[in-house]
Amino acid sequence: MKTTLRTPGRRAVLAGLALSLATAWAAPAAHAQETKIRFQLDWRFEGPSAIFLVAAKKGYFKQEKLDVTIDAGSGSGAAVNRVASGSYEMGFADLAALMEFQGNNPGAPNQPTGVMMIYNNTPAAVFSLKKSGIKTPKDLEGKKLGSPSFDGGRRSFPIFAQANKIDDAKVTWVSMDPALRETMLARGDVDAITGFYFTSLLNLNARGVKDQDIAIMSYPEYGVKLYGNAIIADRNFARTHPEAVKGFLRAVAKATRDVLADPAASIATVKERDGIIDTPLELKRLRLAIQTAIDTPDARADGFGDINPARMALMAAQVTRTYGTKTSVNPDAAFDRSFLPEKSLTASVLRGK
Repeated sequence: MKTTLRTPGRRAVLAGLALSLATAWAAPAAHAQETKIRFQLDWRFEGPSAIFLVAAKKGYFKQEKLDVTIDAGSGSGAAVNRVASGSYEMGFADLAALMEFQGNNPGAPNQPTGVMMIYNNTPAAVFSLKKSGIKTPKDLEGKKLGSPSFDGGRRSFPIFAQANKIDDAKVTWVSMDPALRETMLARGDVDAITGFYFTSLLNLNARGVKDQDIAIMSYPEYGVKLYGNAIIADRNFARTHPEAVKGFLRAVAKATRDVLADPAASIATVKERDGIIDTPLELKRLRLAIQTAIDTPDARADGFGDINPARMALMAAQVTRTYGTKTSVNPDAAFDRSFLPEKSLTASVLRGK
């Protein structure tokens, strides 16, 4: 039997060409659908920034169809302002700084709002050298305290003072550049300083001061239940791109779970982004941040990323009073819980699974 080979007809050729063109355009079209998010950190690339860098490294943002750019920052106030200006869609900042902005700028067109709590407890603390004799909060009366004027611990010190019956009029403040804060304490130019627990402690160590020679009064352990840093978002962006914000938070939750399960491996990702970091130092910083601010009893009570409405309302009232904002801070505007991931995901974060 003779077999006849048929050549494709004109119609078949055109159909094949159309299919090839459709396939060729498929990849660029999918890529074009990625939502771009510019993300502003509160500070330099250090241990705690691993949770964001790991999300990028492991492709968690890409899985959510997000094209995320992560930039180092220069303080929580700057991060809030950059999101409010529209320069960044999202950021990482101290919630008190966000509340202060809202209270002073109620008519701002790009109002940032908190969407996921990362530091469930403020890392703020008072540091002194044990040889100074400062053992209790009341011992700070009549002493010189040093800190940059914008430091969160200094701004909220009146709340710490009220909780511990300190007459803060008897405390003298000395302002300095952040790089000089721990140096001035180490050489005795000031009696105590305020700073983040996992920043000032390690900076003092780097200046030759040993842990056993340092006295620390962390705000949460002395009655100050302020929330710390949260992921913030431009409210207009969140309203028009709700799935992008939800996807971002899902990616961060997954990355945080990974970081808590293996902090040492996570620091390698930070090292890739900033090759000059001191790996052992940043690993210690990350572990301190986890211990004092991220995986805490309060965080487990609220649920990772979430807040307690009553505690949030108290903080809003305290910030309004202490910071002297132009208008009262609205706790409902300060934090929007509607973008948080499903409970099955967030519940797994603090279990390290």
